[in-house]
Amino acid sequence: EKRAKAATKDWPDHAREAFDKEIGKLERMNPQASEYSVQSNYLETLLDLPWNEVSQDNFDLNHAQAVLDQDHYGLEKVKERIIEHLAVLKIKGDLKAPILCLYGPPGVGKTSLGRSIAEALGRKYVRMSLGGLRDEAEIRGHRKTYIGAMPGRVLQNLKKSGTSNPLFVLDEIDKLGRDHQGDPSSALLEVLDPEQNHTFHDNYLDLDYDLSKVMFLATCNDLSTIQPALRDRMEIIDVSGYTLEEKVQIGKRHLLPKHLNKSGLATTHLKVPVATIQSVVEQYTNESGVRGLDKRLAKIVRHRAKQIALEEAHDIEVGAEHLHHILGIARTKDRYEGNEVAGVVTGLAWTPRGGDILFIESSLTPGTGKLTLTGNLGDVMKESAIIALQHLKAHADWLGLTPDVFDKWNVHIHVPQGAIPKDGPSAGITMLTALASAFTQRKVRKYLAMSGEITLRGQVLPVGGIKEKILAAKRAGIKEIILCERNRQDVEDINPRYIKGLTFTYVSHMRDVVDRALLGQHVEHPLRIVSS
Repeated sequence: EKRAKAATKDWPDHAREAFDKEIGKLERMNPQASEYSVQSNYLETLLDLPWNEVSQDNFDLNHAQAVLDQDHYGLEKVKERIIEHLAVLKIKGDLKAPILCLYGPPGVGKTSLGRSIAEALGRKYVRMSLGGLRDEAEIRGHRKTYIGAMPGRVLQNLKKSGTSNPLFVLDEIDKLGRDHQGDPSSALLEVLDPEQNHTFHDNYLDLDYDLSKVMFLATCNDLSTIQPALRDRMEIIDVSGYTLEEKVQIGKRHLLPKHLNKSGLATTHLKVPVATIQSVVEQYTNESGVRGLDKRLAKIVRHRAKQIALEEAHDIEVGAEHLHHILGIARTKDRYEGNEVAGVVTGLAWTPRGGDILFIESSLTPGTGKLTLTGNLGDVMKESAIIALQHLKAHADWLGLTPDVFDKWNVHIHVPQGAIPKDGPSAGITMLTALASAFTQRKVRKYLAMSGEITLRGQVLPVGGIKEKILAAKRAGIKEIILCERNRQDVEDINPRYIKGLTFTYVSHMRDVVDRALLGQHVEHPLRIVSS
């Protein structure tokens, strides 16, 4: 039976030779021997693997674009890269599949995009979750001499797909672990290197297998935890969060119809206006993606299904006024808090779940010039505060201060939400502005936020995560953002609809920041700080 199957199998010469050799061993074995089943399983694996079986790519670019647009709103860069790959394949007919890595906060559609890409290309879809994977043998397999040995999960998934060119999603590649059993991220180097993966060596198979036809798509939330050599082998595509307008459209076009369909309801049973979806986004979620919105809309649909099942009286339309009854109390989230207090400035931060705003608070008390830092700050952030204060001391004259004033006041800098660890250099200009406001008792410009690193000379350096920070600023009601001049290109690369309604001020030196950020007027009941 195995020989008959092998006769019709399309596979490379080295695989055929290995099969002929191993089946000869099997035929000489006693079927009662313990090794017989091991040898038989090995031959079955050889026969079941798709060596040269490929699915035909669909080269209809319009169809591919339509499929991608139908399932996902936005994500233009990713879609454009897939269409480019298809276009080259259509012209040349042969191309090594790209190894893409979608990088962005949770809930923006990275994993689900893989299924849409597979449908657009006409390829089989395979997904392998790497979260918490610690054993290298999960990738490369165990040698067949071990009891219960089997191929690695890469070849197992290919066997299930039945083709040697599926779309293969490596989910959560940034959450790979490592222990005494090896380093799986190093094992993935061979899988994801276009120069090596045509001869991928699985320990169980003990043969080279061609992975070059597989289109790998990795997903991650945090690039910093990926091994540099592994990161270098992938083409990183930034999948940032959504704007308020995009979330509303995603809720209306995709999420609500999905939950209505799942619950067996029709649009005649429930209508959720755009204004209501917007209220859900603004009052019940605080995220870059749409996972929270998805859960809230599911709750609204389930509530309507319950009303229909119990034959309760209800309006077809769910208005914003009904949300409190269905979803409970609205969540409070970080919003701009005004400029009535000296020494408080709004900063912007990046986290693996997207952007966020943070408040830098500074206060002065009579003393000897002691600096206190609180708020669960990391070493880099503490150093930023020290640099900010030192720069202010060295250039006190341009703020109208005398140098001895710093010896008469203790300085306390606090960053709220003390349970959350915070680090990084991007709060440097925010800290210096907060200190300048505290010592001069001048108000900070309204609806202003900023992000940038500072040097001891007062130079402003660029920072990362600009798009996520801008989205966080918009969610919080910010209207103006101060950034380093060298971050101008990052802003210009962003789709104009993301930055609509925002004003950007680009600076190169701290003096530019303070001149723009501080108003001429003082706060009410200012401290009496001796100045020149």
